[in-house]
Amino acid sequence: MTPLWYRAAWALARPLALVVSRGEGKLARAVRGHLAATAAIEAWAAAHREPARPLMWLHAASVGEGRQAEVVLRLLRAARPAWQYLYTFTSASAERLSTSFPVDFAGYAPPDTEGDAGRALDAARPSLLGFTANDVWPELVRQAVRRRVRTALVSANLSAGSSRRGRFARALLGPAYVALDVVGAIDAADAEQLVRLGVRRERVRVTGDSRHDAAAARAAAVDRASPHLRALAGDGTDRRPIVVAGSTWPSDEARLFPALGALRRGGLAFRLVVAPHEPAPEHLCALERAARTALGADVVVATLGELEAAAGEAATDAGLDPPWDVCLVDRVGVLAELYAVAALAYVGGGFHRQGLHSVIEPAALGVPVLFGPRFAASRDAKLLLDAGGAVTATDRTTLERAARAWLANDTARATAGAAARAVVERGLGAAERSVGLLLDLLEPPADQSTS
Repeated sequence: MTPLWYRAAWALARPLALVVSRGEGKLARAVRGHLAATAAIEAWAAAHREPARPLMWLHAASVGEGRQAEVVLRLLRAARPAWQYLYTFTSASAERLSTSFPVDFAGYAPPDTEGDAGRALDAARPSLLGFTANDVWPELVRQAVRRRVRTALVSANLSAGSSRRGRFARALLGPAYVALDVVGAIDAADAEQLVRLGVRRERVRVTGDSRHDAAAARAAAVDRASPHLRALAGDGTDRRPIVVAGSTWPSDEARLFPALGALRRGGLAFRLVVAPHEPAPEHLCALERAARTALGADVVVATLGELEAAAGEAATDAGLDPPWDVCLVDRVGVLAELYAVAALAYVGGGFHRQGLHSVIEPAALGVPVLFGPRFAASRDAKLLLDAGGAVTATDRTTLERAARAWLANDTARATAGAAARAVVERGLGAAERSVGLLLDLLEPPADQSTS
């Protein structure tokens, strides 16, 4: 039973949500998506649901969790092509990613109320409802159990600082954890924490983190002949190492730019690619000013779009690749591929209170990683640090020192990059184990089904 106060909170939130949904930002877009989600699932089901076919409904909160879900969905689709697949998400940042998923329907999760969750489940009629990482919706689980829908959680984790360990979260999520039929935890520590929160011990298995499988698959699929990578790599005559700074916030840029500026004044040659978390035009203009102030007024600054256009013209005219020192990435969705040209990656968020962004994507490409001090919630960051594939910096000075150590020493940089890739390789197989867990739930072996 979901707590009365949780149900009341959703009832009170709906009028406010209608107001917020009138805006233009990500939050407004997400709220609109959630409010329309139940009707969207019902409309899809009315036109396309085939009750004779099993349906797998998998939910993930945002992009990071979506990557974990995607690789599981692809393996499931390959193993059971006759099934139907429904994927839901929470964050507006996952909209674009979800369009490439091998599913029959992708959209926002419905509001977690008895009415919305029940209507969505009645329409979709899933055989299995799965969640990824830790984004379990208590009312959706409750309504699924009432309808005898099997429930699962894959790539489950609870970091040391997770709010889900608190008393408030335990009161809300405890019944949902107890109701889960099976849980695939990332490691033994996560499994133990989940048991403490209510998951039944006999229903937990350690399966690993499918994020590693997803990162490795993306690394293997990188098209180095794509326009954006060709624009950065050029014809190979510029041998300066490239630093790719991904998902940066102003708090990262305020430390990274001065640190790299000091290295440049000290004689180290490199190029810099900056992919800000929010590539709005006004922020790109501010980044250009900051780059010139920190690195020198003589630096050549261009956007990725400008370099692509110039590279295309140079190829057509058989001319030279355009020179550049700093590239500002003016779009989303390409960062994971940009790490393919990096000698060194700086991953943003470590100086930001919301925490570190994904460090596993550059690691999968054999790129050593730098990041700020707020990484406690990132298991991958800790693995990379322990293996020597990453370094954390606490301020501009330590950031400068770490970047110098790798930019000035090719051997040290290559060694760290190999260590980073090895972390990813050791984690492979989690997606297959997760798929096995789900298939066993719906198609138990004969000795189990008859016991």
